[in-house]
Amino acid sequence: MQVTETLSQGLKREFQVVLPATDLATRLDSQLAEMRAKARINGFRPGKVPVAHLKRLYGRSIMAEVVQEAVNEAHRKIIEDNALRPASQPKIDFPGEKDDLEKAFEAKADFAFTVALEVLPKIEVGSFDGVEIERLVAAVGEDEIDLVVNRLAEQSRPYAPKEGEGVAAEKGDKATIDFVGKIDGEAFEGGSGEGVDLVLGSGSFIPGFEEQLEGLPLGDSRTVTVTFPDDYSAAHLAGKEAVFDVTLKALAAPGATVIDDDFAKGYGLDDLAKLRESIKANIERDYAAASRRKWKRALLDALDAKYAFDLPEGLVAQEFDAIWRRVEAEQAQSGRSFADEGTTEEAARADYRKIAERRVRLGLLLADVGDAAGVKVADEEVNQALFERARSFPGQEKMVWDYYQKNPSALAELRAPIYEEKVVDHILSLVKVTDKTVPKEELLAADDEEDEEEAADSSAALV
Repeated sequence: MQVTETLSQGLKREFQVVLPATDLATRLDSQLAEMRAKARINGFRPGKVPVAHLKRLYGRSIMAEVVQEAVNEAHRKIIEDNALRPASQPKIDFPGEKDDLEKAFEAKADFAFTVALEVLPKIEVGSFDGVEIERLVAAVGEDEIDLVVNRLAEQSRPYAPKEGEGVAAEKGDKATIDFVGKIDGEAFEGGSGEGVDLVLGSGSFIPGFEEQLEGLPLGDSRTVTVTFPDDYSAAHLAGKEAVFDVTLKALAAPGATVIDDDFAKGYGLDDLAKLRESIKANIERDYAAASRRKWKRALLDALDAKYAFDLPEGLVAQEFDAIWRRVEAEQAQSGRSFADEGTTEEAARADYRKIAERRVRLGLLLADVGDAAGVKVADEEVNQALFERARSFPGQEKMVWDYYQKNPSALAELRAPIYEEKVVDHILSLVKVTDKTVPKEELLAADDEEDEEEAADSSAALV
């Protein structure tokens, strides 16, 4: 087998491989000899089938295996002899004419093909001196705990049926309604419901809807006219006026909820103090998660600015395609277009291309850092992630578990983000971190702004 490098440009490599006809014939004969010893064909004694007969019957299929084995061998030889780190699977091309391939398959001519691949860049990681990030922290106030306690009390508030002549809906009542919504006289998807419970004044429905039900007598109907907000999630409804025919089927008046130790016991806690402690711990975890998203984004921004190196075009294209498919799926689901977002498809493609490049760059960097630091993900950690994933599909846990166990690539998707978080924590220990105490509004507002971009900036799929 002769291997010749024909291209070395940036991260691209190309090799020409030639397998002489004599080598093909030798490999074919070896396979036929091995088959002859095992073949069981009617009319011939075991081990006595003529090689020529086997060649007529199985020559082409055996040669196909020989060729595939040669391709695999060439790939291994190229990688090992040149100490390459492939970025993806190679592209194999058979440039010869059909007649040439036929002759090669008959071991009457040399078999030539090319192997093209991209390699991973060499990254000079160096130290992280000069990288500084700010970590936002916020204290949990008693008023925040009170807010959650009151919300829990509101959710568990008892309601007593309101019945009798002259009973009408009031703010705070729980109304059970049937409704049919129409736009331009036509009912629209998602605009109808039966037996729906609605606490008047809760703000659960479109602005203006609940207020128009106040004063409606039990059993009566009323036409409610509202306008969907301009920023409504379903673009095809945003800003449009809708008319709802509403019938009040039942009413219930709110009762009082006593917030005491017995109230806390309803949530499995010993007393009210324990409930407040549990609520505080939950809020602190939420704040810590929001802070982590914030400083992680800042760290990735700093790393993205610090490191510049060539990127494998294939990886960038693959990452862009994945992002673009998600964008198209979201547009199809929401009904929004690029024009609705104030941009064009061309501009959006350019923006998402930059995101893809960022993800690939950070993914390769984190992989190198993690490898140098000896970062590992234990099987127990992957199993825990798999357990959590399975729990998110009630009733289908075993099916989900079996799917991941039988699909290494799917299991790798669970391992990757765990690995990324470990590498990020490692880098965090090497950079300068300054804690800054801020009001919760600043912490959470910053978190909200970044939620939409978080998925696009995650490099977990590449590490």
